[in-house]
Amino acid sequence: MNKKHLIWLLPIMIAVFFLFDGPQLLSLDNIREHRQALMDFTGRHYLLMLLACGIGYSLSTALSLPGGTVLSLLLGLLFGRWMGTLLIVISATLGATALFWMARYLLADWAEQRLRSSKLAKKLLDGFQADAFSYLLFLRLVPAFPFWLVNLAPAFTPVSLRVYVITTFIGIMPGSFVFANLGQSLGGIQSLDQLLSTQTLLAFSLLGVLSLLPVWLKHRPNG
Repeated sequence: MNKKHLIWLLPIMIAVFFLFDGPQLLSLDNIREHRQALMDFTGRHYLLMLLACGIGYSLSTALSLPGGTVLSLLLGLLFGRWMGTLLIVISATLGATALFWMARYLLADWAEQRLRSSKLAKKLLDGFQADAFSYLLFLRLVPAFPFWLVNLAPAFTPVSLRVYVITTFIGIMPGSFVFANLGQSLGGIQSLDQLLSTQTLLAFSLLGVLSLLPVWLKHRPNG
């Protein structure tokens, strides 16, 4: 598939999602209302649902569609905390990698050329390349940054695909486990705002700070 076809296909897929009322289908209220039917269907067609949910989650991530949090809760509800976490991590990593590749394939050469025309931006790009693993891991671990933005932004830097995939896979594990675990009690969740407690956010932030420790040690003044 060439760039021209891909540029047309992506907005069409996003339009189809909204045309068929995707945001409502992936709303917390809708999932809670149909949770028993979904669980019964999963019990009868486990492998089919495992594959369908994995593909759906990957596509949702690749297209940066809304509803990712509810999908994570749904996978925890249907498959339990451990299988749900594994499915979220694998599917989200595949989807994020697809988005990274599409952005780099379509736009990264132009974006990097523009950025490197600025001396300050060039320094930032070079610094990101030098410590890409720690920086990306920090962005993944700390939930202060939108998931779609962290998926997309590195495509416009010199970071390698290998580093991107590894940091994504490792960095989303804690959050994936939290949401999959919460999904098992989906019936008691009234609002997405109540999902992450202050203690959980602080724990994620601490993990993010620890991920930057190698950068600090590398650049600290000697003596």
